[in-house]
Amino acid sequence: MPIPAAHTITRRVLQSLRGYFFGVTIVAAFNAVVVGAGALALGIPLAGTIAAITFFGAYVPYLGAWGAGAFAVLIALGGAGTEAAGAMIVIQLLANGLLQQLVQPIAYGAALGIHPLAVLVVTIAGGSLVGAVGLILAAPLTSAVTRITADLSRGRATEVSPAPEPA
Repeated sequence: MPIPAAHTITRRVLQSLRGYFFGVTIVAAFNAVVVGAGALALGIPLAGTIAAITFFGAYVPYLGAWGAGAFAVLIALGGAGTEAAGAMIVIQLLANGLLQQLVQPIAYGAALGIHPLAVLVVTIAGGSLVGAVGLILAAPLTSAVTRITADLSRGRATEVSPAPEPA
């Protein structure tokens, strides 16, 4: 493999991974705001801490959301009672379920430079074929492959362009 092609591939893979983590940050911030605002509205103590745990938990696939949700519900139960804990369960399910599924493809699509529907399709396919690793890597790898293909095609087009005919 020629050195320029290797640099192109490496650069695009790193850009896609940075884009993926930027998308994760957007989704994490969204979840933290929803959960933190819900905790604040319910009068649950440590609403800022709950929001921070929710934000950082989003970087740990699956287990992070469950752990942050359990933390929030337990704080609600201890600090504001069973009704607040039940409401916090609903807020967690909305933030980490329905609302996240609406925001995530849009955030990842914008961050990765691919269509949100493509993010959704390749994420589902990656999860079905490879499991948790496929869920995490499907969208950034798809972005990298599409960008690498476009870059290498452009490079070949400029290399193979016909020489001008003498006049």
